[in-house]
Amino acid sequence: MSQLANQILPIKKRAEVVNRILRKRLDTILPQVMRETGIDMWLIICNEDNLDPVFNSMIPMDTWTPVLQMLVFFDRGEEEGVERINLSRTDMHDLYDVPYVVKVPEPQWGWLRDIVVARDPQRIAINEAEVIWAADGLTVTLKKRLVDTLPKKYVDRFVSGEDLTRRWLETLTEEEMELYPYVVSVAKDTHRTILSRQHITPGVTTIDDLKWDYLQLCTDRGLTPNTPFASFSLVRSNEMQEKYGPDDTTIRPGDFVHCDIGIYYLRLYTDHHLWAYVLREGETDAPEGFKKLMAETNRLEDILLEEMVQGRTGNEILRASLARAREEGMMNPRVFSHSCGLLIHEPGPLIGHPHEQENWAGRGDVELNYNSSFVAEVSVDAAIPEWGGQVVRMPLEEQVLFTREGAEYIAGRQTAFYLI
Repeated sequence: MSQLANQILPIKKRAEVVNRILRKRLDTILPQVMRETGIDMWLIICNEDNLDPVFNSMIPMDTWTPVLQMLVFFDRGEEEGVERINLSRTDMHDLYDVPYVVKVPEPQWGWLRDIVVARDPQRIAINEAEVIWAADGLTVTLKKRLVDTLPKKYVDRFVSGEDLTRRWLETLTEEEMELYPYVVSVAKDTHRTILSRQHITPGVTTIDDLKWDYLQLCTDRGLTPNTPFASFSLVRSNEMQEKYGPDDTTIRPGDFVHCDIGIYYLRLYTDHHLWAYVLREGETDAPEGFKKLMAETNRLEDILLEEMVQGRTGNEILRASLARAREEGMMNPRVFSHSCGLLIHEPGPLIGHPHEQENWAGRGDVELNYNSSFVAEVSVDAAIPEWGGQVVRMPLEEQVLFTREGAEYIAGRQTAFYLI
């Protein structure tokens, strides 16, 4: 393993980091976003084996979540802060108040009713939503039980927790923003390793081999892939296609390997489109046409970052970016960027979609906010002279942090091909 891989934290240390950051998030981000969205009380209710995505972001790393889970957040004002109540058997360490000792599930509903009535909240957020998937974690059955439990006047005060959930999940603390470059560096070290002769033997290794090797490499390093399938593909010339046939997946000299991969580590996701070139005998670099295509795709990344402005919607950023790219003469520029932080594709604005490059209703109407993480995911086409004018599309994707200073790459970006 490389030096960086050896710096991957042991499990106990990871829990210390995650739990310390969680405490900070609960102390600072939670009151901020509850007041920003005008929510007095937030109810998060879910069951073991079907946990609400928001609930997962609010529990310690080293805990067990048996049976019925209930969290109650009540804003008592600036001086007293947000009250955090755990009505579950889950050991939340000392992050939450535990007013009752739960031995069986049934009493939890009565305790919840008593807590709500005693505090008399005016706006009660529950996790049901249409646009942000992660804000839709309250099941039909649990909502029915909740409605049956509370007095009607409190049921009438239910509001969607969509905006609250979005702001909670997208807003990063200073410590998370400082941690992110390390997480991305760990991801990139893993990617450099998989896209090398350590794992690719030209003429022998197949794309399917590489996929499984990547999943195994992540496991060996104690990392979780950002998705369970890992996407690797061959990009090759028509001449090579004719020579080896359309079903050949063996990685050969003259091929490009394209991957869409990333990791989940310390509760932060990374997501990357990367490219490697398999050198032919006597070559020292990729063909010039591909180098120019990568440079042009890098340029579209820069345009996208420049158009990321606080308060703009994803659709507005998309249209502005594509207009500039077309003015510069790019062939078929495309943008399909998304937030990527505590979740891989949510909850911030969607900036383009593979199937819609003008206006994506809903997620595309969400506004960009400071202290959030994104990926600059773009592509440009080009006719490659060395391949007889064959048109090739090159997607690139890099992790970005958006703050008051603007948008910037978290730990660099790919500007040259990995060479095998």
